Amino acid sequence: MTIVIFWRKKGEACKPKNTIPTVKHGGGSIMLWLCFAAGGTGALHKIDGIMRWENYVDILKQHLKTSGSLMLGRKWVFQMNNDPKHTSKVVAKWLKNNKVKIFEWPSQSPDLNPIEHLWAELKTHVRARRPTNLTQLHQLCQEEWAKIHPTYCGKLVEGYPKHLTQDKQFKGIATKY
Repeated sequence: MTIVIFWRKKGEACKPKNTIPTVKHGGGSIMLWLCFAAGGTGALHKIDGIMRWENYVDILKQHLKTSGSLMLGRKWVFQMNNDPKHTSKVVAKWLKNNKVKIFEWPSQSPDLNPIEHLWAELKTHVRARRPTNLTQLHQLCQEEWAKIHPTYCGKLVEGYPKHLTQDKQFKGIATKY
């Protein structure tokens, strides 16, 4: 058994800077924005607090063009879900002003979005490393996101047209990605 003793001034012990939120019994979560393309994974950004359209525009300003350009060169199309904060007038205006081409796709169809497979991959690898606090959870997410092989991303993108065709053929009934 190891005993660790810390000396702090009176009232200092419970200050946020002196505590680390822990994850117990599978609880605790963080919100992330991330992107990928056929060439590999792009930015992973931790969102603090509640995500609003203002935060979303800031994230796009900070990460979208850099991630898109690095992975695909000059021609790329941005796909996002149809969450109201993603489709707000302010976000639409920012995307238009920055000449970001949007890939339109139906609402309520997460199984069509290839990033869902990457989320599952990321969760599997992070869960296997058993983070014990939210700081570690974020760190492990960053590490595991960076480890996802570009070939896997490429296969998801390459298989996308076939998956869309199958979805149309089976009229929205679940198909194997």
